[in-house]
Formats: sequence, C-alpha cells, structure tokens
Amino acid sequence: MESANELKWRKQALKPIDTTRRSSSSKSEEEEEEENKNGQKTGEEEPLSPSSRLFHEPNFNVYVIAIMGCKTRIYPDVVKANLGHTLLRHPRFSSLQVMDERNKGGMKWVRTQVDLEKHVIVPKLDPNIYSPEKFLEDYIYNLSKTSIDESQPLWDLHLLNLRTSESEAVGVFRIHHSLGDGTSLMSLLLACTRQMNDPLALPTVPIKKKQEKKNDHTWFWRITSMFWSTFQVFLNTVVDVFMFTATTLFLKDTQNPLKGPPGVEFTPRRIVYRTVSLDDIKLVKNAMNTTINDVALGITQAGLSRYINRIYGGNNKAEGAIEIDNLPNKIRLRSTLLINIRPSAGIQALADMMEKDGEAKWGNWIGYVLLPFTIARRDDPLDYVRDAKATIDRKKRSLEAIFTFSIAELALKLFGVKTASALSHRILSHTTMCFSNLVGPLEEIGFYGHPMAFLAPSSYGQPHALMINFQSYMDKMTIVVSADEGTVPNPHQLCDDIVESLRLIKHAVVTKGLA
Repeated sequence: MESANELKWRKQALKPIDTTRRSSSSKSEEEEEEENKNGQKTGEEEPLSPSSRLFHEPNFNVYVIAIMGCKTRIYPDVVKANLGHTLLRHPRFSSLQVMDERNKGGMKWVRTQVDLEKHVIVPKLDPNIYSPEKFLEDYIYNLSKTSIDESQPLWDLHLLNLRTSESEAVGVFRIHHSLGDGTSLMSLLLACTRQMNDPLALPTVPIKKKQEKKNDHTWFWRITSMFWSTFQVFLNTVVDVFMFTATTLFLKDTQNPLKGPPGVEFTPRRIVYRTVSLDDIKLVKNAMNTTINDVALGITQAGLSRYINRIYGGNNKAEGAIEIDNLPNKIRLRSTLLINIRPSAGIQALADMMEKDGEAKWGNWIGYVLLPFTIARRDDPLDYVRDAKATIDRKKRSLEAIFTFSIAELALKLFGVKTASALSHRILSHTTMCFSNLVGPLEEIGFYGHPMAFLAPSSYGQPHALMINFQSYMDKMTIVVSADEGTVPNPHQLCDDIVESLRLIKHAVVTKGLA
C-alpha cells in the first residue's frame, strides 16, 4: 500500500516538468504531421561527428551505464509521462543513426517518432528474490551481453522495483556512447532531475574555485614565472605526445593480473559498487592540501596495489599475508582517459535546451590522456595520495588531450574510419584500464519525483578488462568497478580493497595529527 507521502509526490511527479516553449518555434499540427511522415523528421538531419562514428565500429561499440538507486518505488507511468517533456526533446535521444547514401561510409542523425514502450523496460520480478543485490548484478551482466536495435534511438531505461540494501528500487539507463561522452550524458540525466526540497530547482554541482593570484611579486618574477609555466607545458606536452605515439606503435603495459586479453571488448561485464563517506575523502583532501580527484586516484592506486599483491602472493588468506611485498619491482600500469575537449554545456544549458528549445554544445570531441598508476607497497599510506597529486598536477600542465585529439582527427581524415578505429583500439589495448571521477549534486535530487539514494555510472564494450569510476552525490562517494570476470574474477574484492585503502589512509591522517 502507498503511504500518504508517496501518493502526494506521485501526483506531483505526474505533472510534466514545465516546458514552456517560445511562440516563434511553435508549429501547426499540419507541419508536425508532415515532419513525422513515415516516422522521421527529415528537416533535422546532420552528420555524425567523426568521434561518434568511431563508436559504431565492431571493436569500439561502447555503451554507458547509469545505475540510479531510488528511495521509493518507481512508477513507470510517472517516468514515461515526463520523458516526453525532457529527454526526448534532446535531438540525440529522438533520432536514428542511419547510413548517409550521399556520403559513402558516413552516417547521419534523422529525427523519428519514439515509442517509449520499446525504450522503457519494466521486467516482472519475483517479490521473494533471495538476493536482490546478486539479481541486480546478474541483470546488468546479462544486459552487457546485448546491444540496442539500431532501428530505434540507441538508449533504453530499465526500471526494477527491487529492494536492495541501499535502495527501494533501481533504474538502469543504457546509452550508446555515440550519443555523447560520459560527462555530457551524466549532465543531461541530471538536467532531468530536480531538487527534492524545491521541485523547480536544478541540482547544484560544485564548481572548482579559481585560486586567487597573489600580486606581491615584482613584474620580473611574474614574467619569469609565466615563462617557466609555459616551458613546463611545452615540455610536458612533447613528452606526453611522444609517449602517446610510442604506445600506439609498440609500448605496452607490463603484463599484469588486470590486463585483459585480445577481444576483451566483446565480453560481458560484472559491475559492482561500494558507497563510502565523502566526508572521509574530504578529511584526507584538507589534511594533505590536495583535491578530491587526487584522493580518489590515491586510494585507487593503493587498492590496486593490495589486490595485485595478493594475487602475486598466491591469494594467501593467512593473517598478515597481505603485508608481505610480493609485487615485481616495476610494473607499467596505465589508465587511458577519454577526454571530451569540447567544453561541457552544463546542467542549466541542457535543461534549457530540453524545456525551451534552446541550444547547447554537444558532441564527442575525444582526446586521449595516458595516466600512469603507481603499483607498489608503501610503508606510509599517504604516499599513494602524494604520488597521485604529483601525477595529476603534471597532467594539468600538458596539452596532451588537445594534441592527441588532433592526431586522431588527422588519422580519420587521411585514412578513414576503419584505420582511426584500429588506432584508437590499439592505444586502449596497450594500456590496462579506464579511470574517471565525476562530480554529482550537493543536495538530494529526484528523478521525476523519485528521490535518489545513489548514482553509479559505468560502461561496457571498451577494450579494457577493468574500469573504475567515482561518482559523488550529497555526502557520499560511490566507487564503481566494471570488470571482465575472466581477467578480474573477484571484482568485489577489488572494491573492498579500495574501500580498505581509504580507511587506512584516513587512519594515517588522524594518527599523524594532520586532521
């Protein structure tokens, strides 16, 4: 039975989000009927960007997954009633991707009528499922074995009224990567939400504060500092582009327990997650004068080191065995970050685009950043965070993403999609994993009136056996691991090792009196 509060928010959610449109863009029924003739709006066709085209190659067929835990039961009629007024107003979510006969080998977006019954899947579930968490894992695992029919827009939403330890129900968005990069897609989904304490307000996402420039230096030192910074950027960029080229041609990561075999992009993925306190991460950040991204990378390096060390030690579970250093002297283990160098439109701009027929920058402009991980046993757990900060600070002083994007674009224009796809695949397959950290809302939000408990993004179809994502939400941080079980047979243990690393690093901060 529904409580009085549930009935109240359900009625409120059934009221579609205000989508007041400019009168100048209104169309007559005859115009809309003509546009929708044969199920396609022929007036809004445009070619796919080269980067989007790459994601249609068989070895680069990547899907983004967004798991949304809700604090209440999910009502499909509420979701469907609002999708038509929000997400479907975005051209990419209401368009087919079809071959362009006039542009051999090219593809174009063609607007179409969207049948929500094909996109919103509500499976019938046994109310007495023995292990809801295992069922959810297996559901997503089986989902990663499939792809979406290209005769419809390449996205779907699975609504599971399944009570888990963290939520009363779960929604699983699946979106083909050709629709946009991960950050933009997550921003778009957040633009479909509203604050629970203010149904008209969009989520508030933290914005990095610019450091105040000190004016206590003379003009000579300011010019010297500017020259030195420019030289550092130049030098770092040259080195990074050289390493990118070497990786493309011959430089591979050390063979290690996390590196997948050829063809790993075609295997299904086990996606697991853990939720930790964001305040714990902030405590370490403030004590060590770093960023949340530094801490996230630091605890990931520590967790990976624990996990790999255990494997090299024969998975010895005896007390104290994890403290023995079984790691080889030098392990080259890198993450490939796919960076969209196009500036993100932001949640407000995307909301305006859906509600008011506004415009927002959109599209895949993908550059590559190779991020080296430190895999080693450290006597001082804080060294993992220090190493991470040094790595990230250096990458900030490099134009690697812009130059690698330019190289990829040049290869695409000179040699075509097939060669560019092989190039991208070669870069990823020569590294070990993917890593990302996304910033989420500061306050509780609702997805069409359904209050969210957590948000866990991931993906499948990439030529990596392992992907680790961090996603913040209110006072929580969700750590998401997407793994090929043939390579990483126990992703739960890897998650636990990352969580334990955070505990040890926090403990070190407290015991040293840094907090």
